[in-house]
Amino acid sequence: MQYQFDFSALLPYWSDFLSGALVTIEITVFSVIIGLVIGVACAIARRSTIGPLRALVSIYVETVRNTPFIVQIFFIFFGLSSVGIRLPIIAAAVFAMVINVGAYTAEIVRAGMDSIHPSQIEAAEALGLSKLQIYRDIILLPAIERVYPALSSQFILMMLSTSIASQISAEELTGVANNIQSNTFRSLETYMVVAVLYIAITYLMRAGFYGLGLIAFPRRRRLGTSL
Repeated sequence: MQYQFDFSALLPYWSDFLSGALVTIEITVFSVIIGLVIGVACAIARRSTIGPLRALVSIYVETVRNTPFIVQIFFIFFGLSSVGIRLPIIAAAVFAMVINVGAYTAEIVRAGMDSIHPSQIEAAEALGLSKLQIYRDIILLPAIERVYPALSSQFILMMLSTSIASQISAEELTGVANNIQSNTFRSLETYMVVAVLYIAITYLMRAGFYGLGLIAFPRRRRLGTSL
């Protein structure tokens, strides 16, 4: 049997596709910004000399990294509601993504910080830099610059993972597509459009991260480094 493509049935829903894509971008932006702050803080905490703090952060990071994202979002949306904590759908999706982004960012940034050679720290101390200056300018900023490509890739993967939020009826791109295909019965065409939109968002994010990297890290611009 030869399948007949018919994209005309999707034309009335073009605004719904764009609305879902916008929600996907908004969820990603909020999650990445907040998750990055949490991840950097956790990376610093994992290198702390305070044992209980280091252990607590390690439990958080390992728990998130060793459980599926869908289990995490179900726990936040359905699990917490069973004990009386009811979050709006989008808030639950953002909360789950922030927790996930924070854990993975912590490990990536910690790896970057561990790559800083001790001699650089010793040289900074010999020059009389304060501990804050050493941590900020000698350890943290160079570490983030080194792992910036990995961070960018992780954030893009997290954007693609927003599709899992459709399982709690979030009206992001995949959730909208599920509704459209159930109305039009044109599943193949619907998800082809969705795939194209995800690819477009991915390349938009790559371009954005590339430009941000050139602004934040001038040396990358001089060396012509790409993501």
